[in-house]
Amino acid sequence: MIALSLIPCLFAAAAPGQPANFLFAGSDDLPAIRGLISRPDIDGVQIVYTWKSLEPAFGRYDFSQIETDLAVLGPLHKKLFVQVQDRFFRPQDRNVPRYLLEDPVYTGGLVPQSDNPGEGQPAGSGWAAEQWNPRVRHRFQLLLAALAEKFDGRIYGVNLPETAVDLDRKHDRTHFACDAYFAAELENAKFARAVFRKSHVVQYINFWPCEWENSRRYMSRAFAFAAANGIGLGGPDIVPNQRGQMKNSYPFFHEYKGRLALVAMAVQEPTLTYTNPATGKKFTKDEFIDFARDYLGADVVFWSIASPWLHATEPRR
Repeated sequence: MIALSLIPCLFAAAAPGQPANFLFAGSDDLPAIRGLISRPDIDGVQIVYTWKSLEPAFGRYDFSQIETDLAVLGPLHKKLFVQVQDRFFRPQDRNVPRYLLEDPVYTGGLVPQSDNPGEGQPAGSGWAAEQWNPRVRHRFQLLLAALAEKFDGRIYGVNLPETAVDLDRKHDRTHFACDAYFAAELENAKFARAVFRKSHVVQYINFWPCEWENSRRYMSRAFAFAAANGIGLGGPDIVPNQRGQMKNSYPFFHEYKGRLALVAMAVQEPTLTYTNPATGKKFTKDEFIDFARDYLGADVVFWSIASPWLHATEPRR
């Protein structure tokens, strides 16, 4: 069990009983959104860093962009949440180190996957790293260890991407197996928690391949595992009462309210496309927050910089 006293507390700046607000952005966005970051109702920024950008060649790590982003956020007294990205949602994005793609021991490094990004939006295609391949997973864990050595305690948290993958099983040559993937994701989360002893660790969890409504007990086991090991959980989408999530991760977030090290949920651009069936309109900021706080138990919300409330009102607590 991780000593939770080592994990930083939430910000005093957050209004009592309200989740902390982070912006979800890319490093390239920071200069353009400096005004948004500086708002008193924004606590920090979550930035996605691809595996390839952090390890451009075998065993050679480049964390200069994280250092640059910390240098921007530090004087503004804002925190950084790092998302280490091992899956991608456009066919042209194969953003893992080249050696994973070329060395046969990694069986290609990536597999094709599909993604259903939002309401009324067509499914896209992309890639997922073969975490069920022990050699791929070993390299990913070495990256996490190198990040922890450099940034543990300097960044507010690190999160691993969503558990959902939608693979073309008929053309899979990588020996994908449901149980192996499940075990690999938990192993990576536990490893991250072991090396990051001061910063928060969050595993995004929304769906498990091969499972619906906890049919294989992946979801229930994952939440119990996270609670027992001091691992935070979260997800890439807050959509109040959305059927798919209500049949999968959401009821477990509700069940485990107050029992997880941290709950961090996101309102990304696809999330903004969903309509509240009760009003016939897009969900409002308050509707997102009420559901995230009251049902999911969220401590942190990562907001897309396209969120209307960021551009329509003066900052307020």
